[in-house]
Amino acid sequence: MRTLVIGATGTIGRAVADELAAAGHEVVRASRGAPPGARVDLADPDSVAALLAGVGRLDAVVCCAASGALVRLDEHPGDDAAFLAGLDGKLLGQVRLARQVLPRLAADGSLTLTSGTFAEPTLGASFGALINAGIEAFAAAVAVELPRGPRINVVSPGWVTETLVSLGMDPSAGTPVRDVARAYVAAVTGRDQGRTFRP
Repeated sequence: MRTLVIGATGTIGRAVADELAAAGHEVVRASRGAPPGARVDLADPDSVAALLAGVGRLDAVVCCAASGALVRLDEHPGDDAAFLAGLDGKLLGQVRLARQVLPRLAADGSLTLTSGTFAEPTLGASFGALINAGIEAFAAAVAVELPRGPRINVVSPGWVTETLVSLGMDPSAGTPVRDVARAYVAAVTGRDQGRTFRP
């Protein structure tokens, strides 16, 4: 399979790309910091279109690029920009990606998006929770529209052990990145449709 991984320079994206390559996939790695031809920003639809036009045939696309900062509801009163920052990139960016990718994939192809979850309520995560729930609901609804077309699924990682270590936090609450990456591989190689994987 020829698989595009968007966000392939991040902690999760790099591990996903490596796991897919180890499983025999021809992996195309793209990210915001990649060289021209592999550079993409979900908040910029033109960059997504340019990437897809240049990479040629794809069997699967995995998006690990989605992220958003923790911002409390009461921060920056009167200024929604910081609070809504993740909306355009993480939610609408992945929706636009789906609209551009799905018509290009073969009937047995797949698109895997990224949401996220916290085991416990977390300060500043309220809008992120709304975005993540929106991504999961979107994928479940789109799956109904693709009864014989490509598959769409979501992976919802929580804290990643390696990220917690890099932040100087207790890593015991995290999931090793390799285990998270395996959930993405299962989404790509399985037959699930409209499912959210929670490693």
